[in-house]
Amino acid sequence: MGAIIQFAPLVLIFVLFYFLMIRPQQKRMKEHQATLKALKRGDEVVLSNGMVGKVTRVEESEVMVDIAQGVSVRVVRSMIADVRNRTAIAANDKG
Repeated sequence: MGAIIQFAPLVLIFVLFYFLMIRPQQKRMKEHQATLKALKRGDEVVLSNGMVGKVTRVEESEVMVDIAQGVSVRVVRSMIADVRNRTAIAANDKG
């Protein structure tokens, strides 16, 4: 009985660690993968280095992104940090 009581805090710490750290990270990762799979031409994306551009071509593992007028770059899909809605209003254009 004493051994079970000694291991109870370790088990409790592991359970808390799972629910506070591991599970939310897995959920966020699944959402990001679903967002990347739904990527389409015309979407505005934020790359992992902070550049913002518009998707012009979507391939299986790479995406062509216009980052400036006449400047297109090939980007690996996993390096896209965020996908913005193309109908979203810019923050400085509101009201």
